[in-house]
Amino acid sequence: MVRRATGSRPAGREAVRGARRPEVRLPPLEPWTEGELAPDGDYDGLEFRECDLAGQDGAGARFMDCALTGCAVDETALGRARVLDSVLTGLRGVGTRLAEATLRDVELVDARLGGTQLHGAVLERVVIRGGKIDYLNLREARLKDVVFESCVLVEPDFAGARLERVEFTDCALKGADFGGATLTDVDLRGAAPLEITRGLDRLSGAVISTGQLLDLAPVLAAAMGIRVEG
Repeated sequence: MVRRATGSRPAGREAVRGARRPEVRLPPLEPWTEGELAPDGDYDGLEFRECDLAGQDGAGARFMDCALTGCAVDETALGRARVLDSVLTGLRGVGTRLAEATLRDVELVDARLGGTQLHGAVLERVVIRGGKIDYLNLREARLKDVVFESCVLVEPDFAGARLERVEFTDCALKGADFGGATLTDVDLRGAAPLEITRGLDRLSGAVISTGQLLDLAPVLAAAMGIRVEG
């Protein structure tokens, strides 16, 4: 595997430090032929293609230089798993359990997920591109150099999370919860719509556009107890 992390700083976005994106280049892969995942399993240089992993237990497993393509991950148990230098494409499922997992140098592409549990997880140099994720639970997670790009996030939960160099690019952010979160160099300007239901007081360290400020003005006023009349 050869990977180079690159800085991302599009024109007009100098106000914040851009996220470093992973460039994952996988080696020749061997097809995965086992029947089921194993807790604390070690998976290196494997291709999981159109596998039904629903309900399987891979808690604590390590995935290194792997490709998961078109796999079903309904209720798959992957708590404390480590996913490193890997590409995940077209994953689909509800209730995937990744609490306290580590994702480093990972590309997640065109996922269709619901209720994914990533609370307490660590995401570093991760790109989430395309697809739709409903009710993503990132409570108390740590995100560093993470890019959400051309995807739809419905009611994502960032409560208590720490976000550093996180970008939302051409991304729909609906009903987000930032309650108790800590933001550093978080670029929200590419989020359309930008809907925040909780945690407006935690947006110090983020940058938004003038248009987004106007859209958020009624919610900001309500949060500050300001009555707007006339």
